[in-house]
Amino acid sequence: MRLLFCLLPLLGASLACSATPPAPALEDRPVDTALPSDAAPAPIVVPTVVARYPHDTGAFTQGLLWHNGSFYESTGQVGQSQIRHVRLADGKVLQSAAVRADVFGEGMALWKNDLVSLSWQNGTGWRWDRATLRQKSEFRYLGEGWGLTQDGRRLILSDGTSELRFLDPVTFAEQGRIRVTANGRPVLNLNELEYVKGEILANVWQTAMIARIDPSTGRVKGWLDLRSLVAQVPVTDPDAVLNGIAYDATKDRLFVTGKYWPSLFEIRIPN
Repeated sequence: MRLLFCLLPLLGASLACSATPPAPALEDRPVDTALPSDAAPAPIVVPTVVARYPHDTGAFTQGLLWHNGSFYESTGQVGQSQIRHVRLADGKVLQSAAVRADVFGEGMALWKNDLVSLSWQNGTGWRWDRATLRQKSEFRYLGEGWGLTQDGRRLILSDGTSELRFLDPVTFAEQGRIRVTANGRPVLNLNELEYVKGEILANVWQTAMIARIDPSTGRVKGWLDLRSLVAQVPVTDPDAVLNGIAYDATKDRLFVTGKYWPSLFEIRIPN
């Protein structure tokens, strides 16, 4: 059984049980002693908002990445899923391509000159030419697809559980997996992913927290607490949750947004 509950032992006293959105969920079972266990809870930091930009309120954001001065975004919902090329300054969609109408689009990553995108429950993904957004090929994988990123060698896929899978970027064969844990307890609902400076950043679905994950062990090294940022977003739709992380390595900039959000934020992580 899976249960949402407040994580005071895990996240520290700064996450009160009255917090909204809820804290990340853990599996409702005793600590597995075979899993890595931390001596102390992972530290929590509150990023600073550096800038705020427009974002399409019709975009059910599933994947977000930065490349050569602009964003690429994948959106969801059956019959509405797209791959998009988006301008930062005004949020204008410069190009778009429709995902197959019968599927629910999910996360996306850049591999060489291609965009690679997932579907939620169809076990189907696609390669898209980055320059033209022309669909090049289709591939299959097991299980659900949620988030996707890459570390320069492998694709990294989340499926809404506590596990991350590493895939060959050419054949899509699984090369390994890790279970993401905090204090020895698996963290559920891992969603959109971004690989940043040797860490995997992961949105945790329906929360305002981003996990900083060690890709070699699965251990949560820290948390980004974005509750104050989420409070600035005037949305009422329960599906309009924080989801979307992109990193500009050239200028060392980190961006976040959410489903149906009117804004995209540049944030800075405190040292």
